[in-house]
Amino acid sequence: MSRQDNQPDWDTLAEKFDLWAPHIAPVGDALLAALDTQPGEHILDLASGTGEPALTLAKRQPLVKITGTDAADGMTQVAERKAREQGLDNLHFQTMAAEALSFPDAHFDRLCCRFGVMLFSDPAAGLQQMQRVLKPGGRCALAVWDRLEGMTTVHWTQQVFKGRIPASEQPAVDKITSMSGGVLEALLAEAGFSDIETQLNRFEYRFPDFDAYWQNCVDSAIMKQQLDALQPGQLAEVRAAFAALATPYQTADELVIPHEYRLAVAVK
Repeated sequence: MSRQDNQPDWDTLAEKFDLWAPHIAPVGDALLAALDTQPGEHILDLASGTGEPALTLAKRQPLVKITGTDAADGMTQVAERKAREQGLDNLHFQTMAAEALSFPDAHFDRLCCRFGVMLFSDPAAGLQQMQRVLKPGGRCALAVWDRLEGMTTVHWTQQVFKGRIPASEQPAVDKITSMSGGVLEALLAEAGFSDIETQLNRFEYRFPDFDAYWQNCVDSAIMKQQLDALQPGQLAEVRAAFAALATPYQTADELVIPHEYRLAVAVK
């Protein structure tokens, strides 16, 4: 992926993205539980990033075959390296946009996608491709971000950078929240899926304190585009603004930041 729609440069972030992997692992676990994969099936994991939840599924169920895809070549290179290093011969990754899947019709038994659909350049086309490559009766499980207020740290980013950097450099909040308000359900139905069920789930980012959270943001370069757009001397001001927003979530032992996402399950 490129920086279209003010998204980060995912190829550049690939080597650092795993700093967030432990924090979003509960979403992958929920997806795999909903997917309910059976031995002998062929699974497609779209927008795999650096490999999850495909890697976890490959380790848990060695008798399934898994193909992972991502539009960013940097991401798939990292994911493929992990699969080799972990000796997972039932899993392979390919660089491929969801809107242009090269697989035959009715090729996969099940598919999943964690936090990818809302970032597709054309979500409707991506979901149509998913439906096409699924076998009749095939099941898909998707996780998307929902309303902005439920995405606590993204909401912080939107509040802090508003008015401090040019609008052209603002985070892609509209894109990230584009599947809320029933949009995902409508697009799934338009793509030909049935038995569509969704639910709002909650999980938490957990850090020892705000310093640890902020260091993770800086080290992962997830906000690099916005931080680079600041005027000289603004960084300390921005850090203090984030710290103030985080204060209500600091317990005696750790920083616990709640987030919400929508889990959708549908059948071809």
